[in-house]
Amino acid sequence: MQQDRLDERQSAVSAHGELVTVIGGGLAGSEAAWQLARRGIRVRLYEMRPQRSTEAHKSDRLAELVCSNSLRSASLDAAVGLLKEEMRRLGSLTMRVADETRVPAGSALAVDRDLFAQRITAAIAAVDEITVVREELTEIPSGVCIIASGPLTSPALSWTLQQLLGQQYLYFYDAIAPIISASSIDRSIVFAASRYGKGGDDYLNCPMTRDEYHAFVDAVLAAEKVPTRDFERCVYFEGCMPIEEMARRGRETLAFGPMKPVGLIDPRTGERPFAVVQLRQDNQAATLYSMVGFQTKMTYPEQRKVFRSIPGLQGAEFVRLGSLHRNTFIDSPRSLSSTLQLRSRPQTFLAGQLVGVEGYVESAATGLLAAINASRYLNGLPCVVLPATTCLGSLVGYISDPQRRDFQPMNANYGLFPPIDGRERGREKRQRLADRALRDIESWSVAATIEPIAAPMLGQVDGAAVSEAN
Repeated sequence: MQQDRLDERQSAVSAHGELVTVIGGGLAGSEAAWQLARRGIRVRLYEMRPQRSTEAHKSDRLAELVCSNSLRSASLDAAVGLLKEEMRRLGSLTMRVADETRVPAGSALAVDRDLFAQRITAAIAAVDEITVVREELTEIPSGVCIIASGPLTSPALSWTLQQLLGQQYLYFYDAIAPIISASSIDRSIVFAASRYGKGGDDYLNCPMTRDEYHAFVDAVLAAEKVPTRDFERCVYFEGCMPIEEMARRGRETLAFGPMKPVGLIDPRTGERPFAVVQLRQDNQAATLYSMVGFQTKMTYPEQRKVFRSIPGLQGAEFVRLGSLHRNTFIDSPRSLSSTLQLRSRPQTFLAGQLVGVEGYVESAATGLLAAINASRYLNGLPCVVLPATTCLGSLVGYISDPQRRDFQPMNANYGLFPPIDGRERGREKRQRLADRALRDIESWSVAATIEPIAAPMLGQVDGAAVSEAN
């Protein structure tokens, strides 16, 4: 039985130091394993790929980015930008690697997705305290563990969690945008620019006239879609809404959403297009571009036909087409404390999208906090709660609030923060909230003796091998 094997493995290492099991090698699990190991704790990191893959992953690398290559805004004007800075101050591996593998994306932080996963995988492999086990874990070990198996948790482990929590999983749908070969983009039509010049000419823009835009919307609405099974309730997270769902809300919705042309001038005409399709660099070599905001559940043949009707993409070569997958998460307000411990099983911590946070950065951040608290729990110290005035603290407070009903995934946003005195609005108010958060996380880390663990510069680590156990 797998549980017996897990207990045997834990007994075998007890004489050589404490062991924490981390389940899942995504962003949250990788961050958690790194943070534990840097604190001198031995880690057994379970990742089921390549033994068992998912409908969204394409490789067996740790921390693979399956949807977009963007970690969203890098500015403190956005809460997710603040969250990144909080993580940097707590010594986040995710943020160190993201900064090292950055690609041009205006005011956003986007990365070369392959290099990002490659470097995270190599960094984990280089740490003696971490052993990566490439097998599917279906039982929860009896000792201290962090479950960060993600929204694509395997059915067997999902069943185990369901039995433990005594409840059904919740879920929503996540869509993936296509990626195009740069050499197939017609640069005589497509122009390089960022809206209002922010960040330089970091995006490629496919301009559309009014007639071209409306013909495109009609084609999107008429295209064949991947069907949802009758028994499934189709709920989407707003940040990953398929373009066809947005188009159903009104013919102009896309023009005010991902296709808004504001701040862009077509150099061929000297005028603003009626609408644009933006392409974002997807790798450092600039050989791949992703379609910004173009998540879709259209069938593959329809995607090729519809997207090649976009000016400048007539000969587009698709390296990856869009797809749709179901994400699951637990009812955290009923099950999870603000320390990320299960209320019914305090030696078990949860992190990542499984707990109902939405976004790459948010997932990794909860892995960081879970590791801090798992380390403290293991050493007989009280687990800590982040101040609600911090971005991570406000987010964890939201998902763990037992008074919350009709729970749905949430990403970092300033609307979750406690109010601040003063009459400032807009950017000035957000700056004050950010300043307060950074002051508070510094004082909190000192008071709670949370020492930042600085990740070393990783450099070129292409050939590193992962230490594996069977």
